[in-house]
Amino acid sequence: MVLFGPAVRAEAPVWSGEVTWVDDGDTLVVAGIGKVRLIGIDVPEREPSDRDRFFKQWQVEPAALRRVYGLAKEFVIRHARGKTVRLTLDQESRDRYGRLLAYVYLPDGRLLNRMLLDHGLAVVYRRFDFALKDEFLAAETAARRQGNGLWRK
Repeated sequence: MVLFGPAVRAEAPVWSGEVTWVDDGDTLVVAGIGKVRLIGIDVPEREPSDRDRFFKQWQVEPAALRRVYGLAKEFVIRHARGKTVRLTLDQESRDRYGRLLAYVYLPDGRLLNRMLLDHGLAVVYRRFDFALKDEFLAAETAARRQGNGLWRK
């Protein structure tokens, strides 16, 4: 007799560690793991770059990008530095720079990646697919409608 049931999918690895350093709004360092890039989001750079072109379509001024860079970094420092976070992975585990690509959950269970979108401090990284892409796009749209962060007029 053969029994059929729901397909069993291997659970994605879950890692944890203390955030010891924040490089910028979407990259931090976790003890015992190394550099972690928050998957699915992109925060403006400190200096002007080619990536600023994306923001021009939304009429976001370069000065606003530099301001949001600082706000995003401060936000991550305030919410994550010195705290033990839980990391879960998606389809790709590392980016081309060797950083671990992860969803970063704070001790209270909130998803840091999503929080940055909600506050308008990041946009969805659209080049690659990831599990929470639709949710993240909805959060970015809501932040834009509410005029949060980057989207403030």
